[in-house]
This record gives sequence, structure tokens and C-alpha cells, in this order.
Amino acid sequence: MAQPLEGIRVVDFTHVMAGPYASHLLRLLGAEVIKIESPGAGDAMRHYGNDRQYDGMAPAFIGVNAGKKSIAMDLKQPLAKEAARRLVARSDVLLENFRPGVISRLGFGYDVVSEIQPRIVFCSISGYGQNGPRRDWPAIDNIVQATSGMMTLGGVSGDGPMRVGFPVVDTLTGQTAAFAILAALLRRERQGKGEYIDVAMFDASLSFMTSAAVPYLVTGRALERTGNVGYSGQPTSALFVAADGKQISLGVVQQSQFESLARKVGRDAWLTDPRFKTADLRRKHSVDMQTELREVFVTQDAAYWEAQLSAAGVPCGMVRDVAEAISLPNLQDRNLRLPLHIANLPGKEHVEIVNAGFLFAEDSPGVSEPPPVHGEHGDEILQSLGFGAEERREILGR
Repeated sequence: MAQPLEGIRVVDFTHVMAGPYASHLLRLLGAEVIKIESPGAGDAMRHYGNDRQYDGMAPAFIGVNAGKKSIAMDLKQPLAKEAARRLVARSDVLLENFRPGVISRLGFGYDVVSEIQPRIVFCSISGYGQNGPRRDWPAIDNIVQATSGMMTLGGVSGDGPMRVGFPVVDTLTGQTAAFAILAALLRRERQGKGEYIDVAMFDASLSFMTSAAVPYLVTGRALERTGNVGYSGQPTSALFVAADGKQISLGVVQQSQFESLARKVGRDAWLTDPRFKTADLRRKHSVDMQTELREVFVTQDAAYWEAQLSAAGVPCGMVRDVAEAISLPNLQDRNLRLPLHIANLPGKEHVEIVNAGFLFAEDSPGVSEPPPVHGEHGDEILQSLGFGAEERREILGR
């Protein structure tokens, strides 16, 4: 059987992270993604980071561009513009993340493209959307983390704002865009018409923060910053230090979970203790509850508690760094790490990337081809569009 998006072609005008992550998810589901890059250096993500030996194939670029095709051309050149028009006419999805208005100035706004290909699903990604007072404001991941309120959610009361330690806005925006594109493709199958999609990093972030935004909308009060304690405020939903000095995260928020915890750690007395019998009482006597929990968890190593409590149905996990998490032994069974062979990559040619994060019973997401070298497929793509050898050389600047 074929992957669900096999036969779908995406013409991808995006760069850096949010847009490429969206097309990466579509590629993992079987779509053909043709990446249109500028001449010269191409996508800035090719050179991301401070290790110049990876220029052209930076790790961040590898992570979201595997299996795509690349053509480098100057869209201000008439023949290159014609090539892009022919490509659009044969595509199902157009994805772009220029500043609002730029794609139209290049001659590929939705009004023009929908005339070329009426069934096109056209997705624009920007910082604040295609309309409104902030339409033209520049935005990258850490800016939207700031303006959306995301930076104020971590830590405890009195702490300064703190950026989430990876480009969460870029990735959640890319995922939002991919979700919207899939919905539009489904409707196209049913109704036979294309769609214009406007995805804003700011909007996607607030949607992603529903659990923080909606309580404010309902009550008029912002959630308190709770640090490593869960939003439930339960003293049994926090971090504790184990015997080996490693930390475990406990997530006991339901009464049945608390009862299982008490029995598993040999503290049945908690079940009748007037301070701990209910969630409200435990919250009221939070200091006492956490003191007793600390006394329990310091008696065994973190891995012991993780295994024992999890097996007993008690939410519990050892705090790991990314290297430890991505090296857990069962990830291959989950098809979460995808092997790639990349010729001439400094240090090693065999690397891995992370998959989409879900499985199908058949034909799960995945890709085996490496990311493209800048402009690698230009001649192949132009030839398929009917350009002769001389025209191809002109378009590609050779």
C-alpha cells in the first residue's frame, strides 16, 4: 500500500523552520516536496549554528528536509518565473513563509496561483497573519514566545520571563500548518475546490496554550506560575530527588492514583491521615505531604521508582536530558528514529532524524532519502517541466 499523501506534490517556497517543518511532516506522509531556494546560499537553515564544517547541511536543516527535492532559481528572472508557474500548475499544495505581501510581489499570490491551478491548497505562514495592525512586523520563534505570553508561564511567581529551550513556536506552527493543509486536501477531495490558509505563529501559539489561555478567558484571572508543580497544584505532582541524586517527576492528581501511590510505597497510613485523605486536604497540607514524599523517594534510585510506580499505574518519570531520552532502547520499535545516509557529511555519513511521532497499522510515516544538496534536482525538475537544455542552463545560472 502507499503512504497517505503519495501522489501529492508540494511546491515549497519556505525557509528556516516553521514552513520547512510543515512540509517535512507532509513528506513523512509520502508527499513529493519540491523546495524552491534562492541562488547562492539557499535556505539559511543550511548554515544554522556555529560549526562551519556543516555549512550547507547543518544538523537543524537535516532534521526537517530529508527526502525533499531542491531547485535553486531567481524568481525575478522571467524564465525562472515561468518554470515556477509550470511547477505550480502541476502541484497540489503551495507553501510559503515570506513576509506578508512578498509572494504576491514575486507574482505568486493566491489570486494568481488559483488561476493557474484552481485546486491548489495555498498556505501562507507568517508571524502575525496576513491582516491586522501587526501584519508587517517581523517575527521569529523567540519573539513570538515573548509576545504570546509563553515566556511567562514557566518558573514560579517572581521569576523573570524564560524562553522555552527549543524553537517550540516554529515546530507547533509547522504542525498547525500541516494539519490545516491536510484538512484542506480532504475538503478538496469532497468538494473539488482549493483553499487559502493563513497561519500565524502568534495565533498558533495561543491555540497551543489553550490550557493557560482559556482559564483566563473564563475567570478573568491568569494562572499562577507553578514551577515544577503541575497546574493541579497538588503536592503529589512535583519533582523529587531520589537516592542517586537524580530527580523524578510525580504526576499524581487523581484520588485513585494517590491511593495506589500510598500502597506501593508502603505508606497506607496516608489513606486515613486527616491531612491527606482528599485532594483539597493534601493541597492545604502541601508542605507536610511533600516532606513525607521526599523521605520516601530518597530511599531508592530514580530508575527504581520510575519502573515500580509506573507499573502500578502511578504517573512517574525520571528526569532525563535529550541525549538520554533519544537513546532509550525501545525507540526503534516505535519507528521514532529514522536512519539516513548523507554522503560527505563531516565525521559520519550515517545519521538519524526524528519521525512524525505516530504510527499507522500500515505504511507509517517515514523517509529514507537524505536532504537535498542546494539545487540538487534543478535539472531534473526543469526537464520534467519541458525546458530544453539551453533554457535549463539559463534558469539555473550555469
